Amino acid sequence: MLMEEAQEPQGQEQTKKSDETIVYIGNDPVMQSALDVLSTLGNKKKVIIRSKGNSIPNAVAVANIITEKMLNGNSKVEKITLDTDAAAGIGRMTSTIEIILIKI
Repeated sequence: MLMEEAQEPQGQEQTKKSDETIVYIGNDPVMQSALDVLSTLGNKKKVIIRSKGNSIPNAVAVANIITEKMLNGNSKVEKITLDTDAAAGIGRMTSTIEIILIKI
């Protein structure tokens, strides 16, 4: 039996609340991801940035670019959540991060 590869979601996902959007950060160029988050913050009041594994530094860089350079004084980090996912039976652990940015 072939094992199916789990596809990690890319891009934006609308949540139930109309004022927030989830953006998944992968290994895309950091400035491209920052522009995606910036355009989302133009329409919404809250953006949730999520990343896992080796892409965590990219998510942190995107959050820093948005809050320190692009929207300096107009946005802030509301909450940062770090977590670890363990694959069942394999024993591999993957770190995840969730950064919530809000527009002031």
